[in-house]
Amino acid sequence: MAAPRASLHLVARVWNGGTRGIRGPSRVLAPEGNQKEGRSLLRFLADRFHDVEVLRDYLLRKQVMKVNQKNRPFIYIKQRYGPYVAGAYFILKQGGAVRFQGKEWIRPNQRGHFSLDFLKLQAVPVEAVDASGCAINYQGLDSLLALKELQSLWLQHCPHVDDWCLSRLHPLASSLQELSLAGCPRISERGLACLHHLWNLRRLDISDLPAVSNPGLTRILVEEMLPNCEVLGADWAQGLKLGPEEQSRDPASPMPA
Repeated sequence: MAAPRASLHLVARVWNGGTRGIRGPSRVLAPEGNQKEGRSLLRFLADRFHDVEVLRDYLLRKQVMKVNQKNRPFIYIKQRYGPYVAGAYFILKQGGAVRFQGKEWIRPNQRGHFSLDFLKLQAVPVEAVDASGCAINYQGLDSLLALKELQSLWLQHCPHVDDWCLSRLHPLASSLQELSLAGCPRISERGLACLHHLWNLRRLDISDLPAVSNPGLTRILVEEMLPNCEVLGADWAQGLKLGPEEQSRDPASPMPA
C-alpha cells in the first residue's frame, strides 16, 4: 500500500528548545552560515514532505502567487493621479523604465528605488516603456493598455509574456510603432499572428523565440501580415528545407563527386 500523502503544512515536528535548530525524525538541524542553512532547509523539507509531487505543487503555487502579486493594479494611484502615472508606477515597481513625452527616461536604481517626481506628470502621456526582463503577465497588461499614446514597448526576455498577452495589445493599434519580443520563451507563431491588428507598427523584433518552430517561415509570414513594418529576427531561410535546385546553389553544400 502506498504511503499517504503528507499534508501541506510547514510546521516543524519537534522544536529543539526554541531557536537552536529543528529536530526532525532523524537528526537535529543546527545550520551554521547560509550554505548550511540551505542544506538544513532541504533536509527538513525532505523529512516533512514524503511526496515530492506535493512539494513541487506547493512551490509552483507559491511562485504563481508571487507573480500575480507583482502584477496587481495600483487602483488608488490610478484614481488619484490618472492612468499615465499609474502605468509608470507599475513598470518602475517591476524594475523597468518609462519615458514620458518630452522627458528623460526614469529608471529605478540598483536597490529598486526611484524618484516620485513623475507624480506631477498626470497630464503627460507615457510614450515609451522598457519592461525587459520584468515579470509582467496577462493580468499586468491592464496597466500598460491604459497608456493610449504608447509608441515604443520593449518586452524582451519577459518570462511570463505569452500568446494570450499578445492577443490583448489591440488597444494600442493606433499608437504603437515599435515592439520588441526578443527572447520571450512563451511566444509562438499563434501569438505573433495576433499582431496583425497593430497596423501602425514600424519595427518588430522577434529574434530568439524558442517556442517558434520555424523562425524563417514565421518571419516571412509576419512581413506579409505587416507590410509596412521592419521585422527583425531570424534569417528568412532559417528552418526552411532547400529543394534540389537551391541545394546545388548553396555554397555550403558539398560538391558532387
